Amino acid sequence: MTTTTPTADSRALALAHYAARGVLESVLTRYDVTFQQSVTLRALAVAGGPTDREAVVGQVAGSLKADPEDVRGTVAELVGKGLCAAEGAALRLTDAGREFHAASTAETAEISARIWAGIPAEDLAATGRVLALVRERADAELAALK
Repeated sequence: MTTTTPTADSRALALAHYAARGVLESVLTRYDVTFQQSVTLRALAVAGGPTDREAVVGQVAGSLKADPEDVRGTVAELVGKGLCAAEGAALRLTDAGREFHAASTAETAEISARIWAGIPAEDLAATGRVLALVRERADAELAALK
């Protein structure tokens, strides 16, 4: 019996992405938070304090390749849910937003640890280099298409 090592390609990347995203969305559903809302809240959590609204919109839109207007709508949803607050041109996490972020991050960290367990460090390093190059090239192609 001969087994072949799978080749990394766009399909393999997409299948891994959607499997991991499916896990995350299963967790987020229990909190009534969407994927885009969680990415936006993470941007605020990492910032550590009040952050310019348009900087957050730009960061999330750039990361998700989303329409900035859609991200502005996501911000409005989060304000409506009480997970972040608008203070003039700035946004900040509320206590409820911090609690959500801490709880969902802890829950997904446990799952992620199981998913990534046992993968050799050199494989993770090589994968990281390849994914960074793929992202860079895809970003360049996307920019050329615009």
